[in-house]
Amino acid sequence: MVQGTSSGAGKSTLVAGLCRIFSNNGYLVVPFKAQNMSSNLYPINQNIQPYNAGVIAMAQAVQAVAARSKPDTRMNPILLKPLGDYRSSIFLNGKFYSDMHAKEYYEKFVLQQGLSIAWNSLKGLVQENDIVVMEGAGSPSEINISKYDIANMLIAEKVRAPVIIVADIERGGCFASIVGTMRLLKPAHRKLVKGFIINKFRGDKSLLTPAIKSMEKITGKPVLGVVPKIQFDLPEEDSLDASPQSKHVALTEESWSWQVDAIAKAIEESIDIKAIAEMAGLKVKQGRLTP
Repeated sequence: MVQGTSSGAGKSTLVAGLCRIFSNNGYLVVPFKAQNMSSNLYPINQNIQPYNAGVIAMAQAVQAVAARSKPDTRMNPILLKPLGDYRSSIFLNGKFYSDMHAKEYYEKFVLQQGLSIAWNSLKGLVQENDIVVMEGAGSPSEINISKYDIANMLIAEKVRAPVIIVADIERGGCFASIVGTMRLLKPAHRKLVKGFIINKFRGDKSLLTPAIKSMEKITGKPVLGVVPKIQFDLPEEDSLDASPQSKHVALTEESWSWQVDAIAKAIEESIDIKAIAEMAGLKVKQGRLTP
């Protein structure tokens, strides 16, 4: 599972890259995000998948293409489309369910119904594939809503998934945000975290070495890679990084795929993919993944 220190840290891009890397190595892989909030939706064509029609967040559709799998409503079983004034339209398994205020959603829905809906979708994907690359939402250390946070540690804990936390160094405060995230997590959730990835770096990586060593000593967890700033033109969620142009990218899956290849190449060259594969229980032979 890929979680982040904040929105816009690069979780969606990293998941897409990992999906393509694992697919390139012969695995059946799919993305999964239990709960997503986005106005950028992808309609699944009823003519192509009549029993799976509906909408998912655009990010999960891109990740599905990266995984060379068909977009599936189970990849994003709970979708919140913001309406303003703390209200959202709730879509369950691709279908409209209800408009809700945030207070009602957290206090009366998410644990009572939402968690089981997400869990059932995840179980189906796990049974049909070799790997599910899960994406968190926002930060796992939002302590005001942590007991309701099915998008992050609650679902990771349920499946005992190894967690990688990604941080955006371009925005500043990268090391403080990683340490702060770890300090605010419950001890049981800290144990799930296996390492960190520093994202969107520009410059000489050697300049980060002293800070990385200090952070690894403080947290007891390794930095698994430093990923450079990658330029791409894929549709994004309503995040801090979403440009006006990104909301109007054409819905052509063919145009997404070659960009995903470039993203995957840059990520694979920058991270310890062998260590990540071993965390997920994958086979590694002579430094390479083996299906």
